[in-house]
Amino acid sequence: MYQRILVPLDGSKLAECALPYVEELAKGCGTEEVILVSVTERVQGYRVFDDSTQMRGQRLIREAVGKKQEQAQRYLNRIAKAMKAKGLSVDTEVLLGDPAEEIVSYAKHPGCDIIVISSHGRSGISRWAFGSVADKIFRASTIPILMVRAPGCVPGI
Repeated sequence: MYQRILVPLDGSKLAECALPYVEELAKGCGTEEVILVSVTERVQGYRVFDDSTQMRGQRLIREAVGKKQEQAQRYLNRIAKAMKAKGLSVDTEVLLGDPAEEIVSYAKHPGCDIIVISSHGRSGISRWAFGSVADKIFRASTIPILMVRAPGCVPGI
């Protein structure tokens, strides 16, 4: 039923609360692929460009800095390795941009069957104040979502 499971992770223990559910769902459904994704911001930096061939000298040019991407990829690789040791087929992807938008967009293109994500379970003013990536994904996604409330998270104001 669920051949491709998308699992958004942000490096937190809260996000990892979804992993046991993913493992059981994948084993029970004979899932072909679990896709772990992490979304990082585009960080802009500058580097020196030496244009001495045109006699203009050195100048700064804008460039995306990939340090956070590399860190996110190492994190996903560590989680993927543990899941592969349990017999699952796992792929990883680091996306750039707004987390909710990128996750919803990514889920459409490779044909994911379900998104499994954990949530704080905030409501009321705290959800409004802190925002909720899980809530935004829930409202924007056209595919099924399994939202796991992290242990110890109590609905609050």
